[in-house]
Amino acid sequence: MAFTKTILLRARIIFLSALCFVLLITWKIVHLQFVEVDKWRNCAKAAQLAYKPIVASRGNIYTHDGALLATSLPFYRVALDPVVASDACFKAGIGPLSQALSDFYQDNPPEYYKQRIMDARAKKRSYLLLHRGFITYADKKKMSHWPIFNQGRFKGGVIFEAQDKRYNPFRELARRTIGVHRETHGSGLEYAFNKVLKGVDGKALYQKVVGGNWKKVPESTTIAPIHGSDLVTTLDINLQDVAQSSLLSVLEQTDAQNGCAIVMEVATGAIKAIANLSRTESGQYIESYNYAIGSAVEPGSIFKLASMLALLEETEWPLTQLIDTGHGAVQFYNRWMKDVKKGGYGLLTLQGVFEKSSNVGISMAIQEAFGTNPQKFIDYMEVLGIHQPLGIELAGEGNPYMITPKSKMWNGVTLPWLSIGYNLQVTPLQMLVLYNAVANNGRMVKPIFVQRIQSANGVVKSFPTTVLKEKICSDETLRKLKAVLEGTVETGLAQRIKHGFYKIAGKTGTAQKLINGKYTDHHLTSFAGYFPADHPRYSCIIVVDSPQGESFRFGAEVPAPIFKDIVDRIAGKDLHARKPINKPFSKSIGEAQWVGGAQSRAYLGLLGVHQSTPKWPLVIEFSKQFSEGTRPISLSNVGSFDELTFLYQWLQLPIPEGVSQEVSWGRLTLRSTESTFQPCKCPSSVPSVLHMKLRDALFLLESNGLKVTIEGNIHGVVSKQSKITPNQITILLK
Repeated sequence: MAFTKTILLRARIIFLSALCFVLLITWKIVHLQFVEVDKWRNCAKAAQLAYKPIVASRGNIYTHDGALLATSLPFYRVALDPVVASDACFKAGIGPLSQALSDFYQDNPPEYYKQRIMDARAKKRSYLLLHRGFITYADKKKMSHWPIFNQGRFKGGVIFEAQDKRYNPFRELARRTIGVHRETHGSGLEYAFNKVLKGVDGKALYQKVVGGNWKKVPESTTIAPIHGSDLVTTLDINLQDVAQSSLLSVLEQTDAQNGCAIVMEVATGAIKAIANLSRTESGQYIESYNYAIGSAVEPGSIFKLASMLALLEETEWPLTQLIDTGHGAVQFYNRWMKDVKKGGYGLLTLQGVFEKSSNVGISMAIQEAFGTNPQKFIDYMEVLGIHQPLGIELAGEGNPYMITPKSKMWNGVTLPWLSIGYNLQVTPLQMLVLYNAVANNGRMVKPIFVQRIQSANGVVKSFPTTVLKEKICSDETLRKLKAVLEGTVETGLAQRIKHGFYKIAGKTGTAQKLINGKYTDHHLTSFAGYFPADHPRYSCIIVVDSPQGESFRFGAEVPAPIFKDIVDRIAGKDLHARKPINKPFSKSIGEAQWVGGAQSRAYLGLLGVHQSTPKWPLVIEFSKQFSEGTRPISLSNVGSFDELTFLYQWLQLPIPEGVSQEVSWGRLTLRSTESTFQPCKCPSSVPSVLHMKLRDALFLLESNGLKVTIEGNIHGVVSKQSKITPNQITILLK
C-alpha cells in the first residue's frame, strides 16, 4: 500500500511539472506573438538593414600646366552566380562562354572554365570568381554581349565587381615622386597628400533582398561623399622626360648601380623634374626608390662649394691667393691627403684650387683658416642648414649627418676630410638647394613639389615659395663663388660640357663609397650647377652611383655630360632659358666645334637667332639628317645673311666668297663640292613657314600678329600655308 502511494505521488509530480512547462511555453508564445511582436519585428528588419559606405572619388594629380599625372579609373573583376541562369540558357551558352573566357584571358583552355562553372552550379554555389585579373570598362561592355552574360545580373548571373584603380598616363615618368597611397608605408605625393586626395566617404542605408543582394532604401537619409581635391604639382612633364631619358642613357652606358637627377627653378624652388633609376637583377632600370630625397651619402667634391663659402666669409681671401699644393699630397697627422692628378698641380691660385678640385689645396686652406677653431667651420655649415632636413612635403626625406667637435669621433684629421665632402652625409636635394642659393643671388629657398590644392569650387590651398635664408653670404663672397663655378666649366675639370651659346656654372664631384666600414674602389660621381650662368633660370644636380669601367670614375666623365644633355634639351624647349643673339657675327666668337650628339647639332639649327633689322629668326631646312660624327651632305638655309654667316662659321662650314655685304637676305646652300648664296627678297608681313616645325612656325606667324589654325600632324613639318583673312592663316603639317 505504501509502495502504491509513492508511485502515485511521483506520477502526480511529473504530471504537474510537465503541465507547468507546457503552460510556460504557451505563455511565452502568446507573449512573443502579442506583447513583444514589435520588438522582434524591428530586430528582424534591422538584421536586413545596414549602412554601406559611398566611396569618395580620389583626386587627380597634374603637372604645373595641367597634364594628367595620376587619376582613378574604374576596373572590374568578373564573377558569376552559376545557379541563376535557366537550364536552357546555361546549356546553350556554357560552351561559347568558356571559349570566350579562354580567348580573352589566354591563360587556360576552354575546358578549364567550363568545368569550374559546371561544378559550381552542381554544388549550388552562388558566387564564383572567374579570374583574379581586372578588366577595363571597354572590356566590360564587350563581355556584356557574351552568352549567358548577355542575360544580365538577375537572369544570367554575371557579376562585374567595380574597383577604382590608380592610373598613371605617363607610366614610368616621375613614378616614384607620384608614389602610391597605401595607408602605411606609402610613398610620394600620393602618400604625403593622401588625406587631401582621398576625400571623405559618405554612407547610405541598404536592405538585404532575395539572393543575398543589397538594395538602397530610397526613403533613407544619405550622407553624400566629399570627393578628394586635386594636386597641381610643379613638375614639367617635358623636362621630366628630358631628365629621365638623359639619365637612363648614361646609366645603361656605364652599367651604374643607380642614379638620380633633379631640375629646380632657381627663383621659386619649384621642382620641375626629378628622376630616380636603379638597376634590377635583369639589368633594366626602374624607379624603385627616391634617391634624390631619401639617400643621405657622403657628397665628395661638390661639397667644396660650402667649404669655399666658409673660407671666403672667414678670411676674405682674393681668388688670386696662392696655395702651394706641391706634388699633390699633404700629411695631416697620421693620414695623407692626395690629389687625383699624379704629381700634383704645384702652385695654384685659390680659384685654380677650386676649378681643378684639388683636395690638397682645399683642405690646406680650411685647415689654415679653421684649424684652431673647427667649431667655427661647423657654425658656417649649420647656417647653411647642412645638418638638418629640409622639411619637404614628401615623406622619406633622408636624415643628414655631420661629425662635429662635440662628437667622440672627432679627431685631428676630421676637418680636412670634412672640407672635401667626407665625414658627413647629405641628400642630393640638400646639395642642390645650396647651389640654387648661389644662383639665386644668395637667397636660399625651400624646394616645393606642389603649387596648389584645388577642387571644383576653386583653389583650396596654395604653396608659395618659402625662403629658408634671405642671404647665405656677403655679396663679395657670392661674386667669387659664381666666378669659381663658372671657371670650373670654362677652364676647369668640367671643360667638356662648355657650351658656345650659353654659359654653365657648376662643380664636379667624386666620392669613394664607404662599404662595411671601409672605403672601396666604388665611386659616387656627381655634378651640381645652374644655367645660364649669367642669368640663372634652372639649377640641376646629377648623381650616379658606382659607374663601371676605368673611364667612368669621375664626375666630369659621367654626371657632367648628363647635365650638359639636359641643359641642351631644356634650352631647345624653353626660350626663356637662353638669351637671343642680337648682334652680327664677329670672328672673335672663339673656337668653334661640334657639340653633343645628333640631336644637339640639330638643335643648333633651331635656335631663335634674332637680328635688330629685320627682326626675323633663322630658318633651317635639313635636306638630310645628321649622322653621328659626320657633316651633312647637303644643307640649305634661308634667312638673314649675318645670321647665316654666324651659324655656318660657328659650325666650321664654308661660305661663298665675294658676297656683297649689302645683301641682307638670301639662301645659303652647302653641298659636298661647293657652297652657293642666292639673294632673295626679305619676307613680307606674312612669312613663309614651309618645311618648318610647328614650334618655329607658330613663333614666326604669331610674332607678326597672325591667328594660326593648325591642321594635320603636329609632329610633322609645314607643307602648306594659306591666308584666310588679313589676320588669320592656316597651316597644314605632314
